[in-house]
Amino acid sequence: MSPKSFTATIHSSTASIPAERWNSLVPGTDGVPDNPFLDHGFFLALEESGCATGRTGWQPQHIIIADETGTALGLLPLFLKSHSMGEYVFDHGWANALERAGGSYYPKLQGSVPFTPVTAPKLLVPSDDIAVKAALLQTAQDLALQRNASSVHLTFLPEAEADLAGAAAWLRRVDTQFHWHNQGFGDFEQFLETLSSRKRKVIRRERRDALAEGLTVRWLSGSEIAERHWDAFFDFYEDTGARKWGRPYLNRQFFSLLGQYLADRVVLMLAYDGDTPIAGAINFRGRDRLYGRNWGATRDVPFLHFELCYYQAIDYAIAHGLAVVEAGAQGEHKLARGYTPVTTHSAHWIAHPGLRQAVASYLEDERPAIEREQEVLENFTPYRRGARTDR
Repeated sequence: MSPKSFTATIHSSTASIPAERWNSLVPGTDGVPDNPFLDHGFFLALEESGCATGRTGWQPQHIIIADETGTALGLLPLFLKSHSMGEYVFDHGWANALERAGGSYYPKLQGSVPFTPVTAPKLLVPSDDIAVKAALLQTAQDLALQRNASSVHLTFLPEAEADLAGAAAWLRRVDTQFHWHNQGFGDFEQFLETLSSRKRKVIRRERRDALAEGLTVRWLSGSEIAERHWDAFFDFYEDTGARKWGRPYLNRQFFSLLGQYLADRVVLMLAYDGDTPIAGAINFRGRDRLYGRNWGATRDVPFLHFELCYYQAIDYAIAHGLAVVEAGAQGEHKLARGYTPVTTHSAHWIAHPGLRQAVASYLEDERPAIEREQEVLENFTPYRRGARTDR
């Protein structure tokens, strides 16, 4: 099929795209996306709760590419943004540079899952047709010019999509996250046996101290999650958000909608003192991995953060045969807990020639620096020599 026979439709809301049509374009099985963050229900919950709308600087501009019969061939979740918050790939310096030069960086177009630093396809084409993916990229560029946007940013891409964008003259960027890899462990102790003796002792002590006050941890999913659990978790989430950013991105309604649309993909881990929850972490289950997202607590308990966010996630992955735990953005402290550095990818199209040249030069220096940093970080992983098989 020639690209000339494609038509592009821009949707200013997630609700305007039927769930079946959206999810049919997302990689998955029987209409269930492999990655929960690509599910129509996740975007719809963000929209219906008011967390990701034009009022919050996240105006949907989702692109659907169709053939001459109207059959949808590809989807690019996209937002027109008036700021750079909630993205985790930081371009504030680029914005400042253009503003100082007399230009306007905002609005910009952002291809991402709002507030979610998780690698997932953005060029959603079930047939894997390169021509359709190229049409999505070109439509995003054309839309930027129509909307007077300075740039288009596709963040947390699979490497293959970043390569495709790079071949279309988009700028490539890399960064680092920390993931845990399951080597077919039967239990947590088998995982510990791959670590150095000193690191094993540290982790055992941290786990023991985290629950030393008689705390217990419960995993909740699907119909097990009631509104009282969301009430408790939202208190934890707000406390963490207020201390880190001043105002959390997600509101209470979002979590209720999440329970309505995606409860079976949620794994809520709550720490209890008796019958009272005092801390919690929310995870999402994909086809072969667990995604750790937010956490919080109303009591300061040593090592409870590590227990809920990292060790319980490993326990869950082992128990359910999941291959990877993705523990979110940043955090070199994850290294000592068995999480290892991996490369994340993004692609950027910038309209202004001067800014584009300056950013390209910056990225040429940044990429080898990231590579060198990862080589250094590898020296701080807790594994015994030869014990890792994920490399």
